[in-house]
Amino acid sequence: MRVWALADLHLSFGVPDKQMDIFGERWANWTQKIEANWRALVAPEDLVLIPGDISWGKEIEEARPDLEWIAQFPGTKVLLKGNHDYWWSSLSKIQKILPPSMHVIQNNVFHFKGIGVGGARLWDTSAYSFDKYIPYVENPAVQKLTAWEQDPVESEKIFQRELGRLEASLREFKESDHIRIVMTHYPPIGADLAPSTVSALLEKYRVNICVFGHLHNANMSMQMFGVKNGIHYRLVAGDYVDFVPVKIFDEPFN
Repeated sequence: MRVWALADLHLSFGVPDKQMDIFGERWANWTQKIEANWRALVAPEDLVLIPGDISWGKEIEEARPDLEWIAQFPGTKVLLKGNHDYWWSSLSKIQKILPPSMHVIQNNVFHFKGIGVGGARLWDTSAYSFDKYIPYVENPAVQKLTAWEQDPVESEKIFQRELGRLEASLREFKESDHIRIVMTHYPPIGADLAPSTVSALLEKYRVNICVFGHLHNANMSMQMFGVKNGIHYRLVAGDYVDFVPVKIFDEPFN
């Protein structure tokens, strides 16, 4: 049994007018790449983590075709909410449409064959920046951020709420979880691995691996993330890894 991770699928089978090729060449034929790579790598007994930005659907019924598309692929899937997952509402509503092979993380931990998976979305924070790793390119087809989304005071409030949700999840780890994995959508630490509020929490709860996405168009020639204080930090945003699921656990784990 192996564990794979792939974030930022940005599927749009329920809202076909939302195509990702407006974001550049990396996104050409992205769904075909996801399917081909997933089927080539993932076995039915494996676990696949999807840390956010799963569907462009705004309503839960618009996300249903995307979830069903993922469900046809091998493996048990664990999903986390991203900042663009507007369809993600109450757990009771999600559970009604969730295919049997899928599970969600929301203030909880999913336990699977000695592995625990927890996490929270997080949010933007002024504690670290990725400006030097991601070149800014003006794109008139991309919707601009609202004043609210750019307000640092509001961002910090959301970030603090997300920290509380993260700790609520981390408390649900069990001693029987021999490998502890955390999903966040936003990065939990800077690319240079300088200590952060989130990394301190992960260390407190003895996390082994943290996977995350959200960063797009990153400069692949620059070193980002790695291992710090025993925790493996892995950026698994779809366009960053060319839509190839990243193997984050296999026996033995070092």
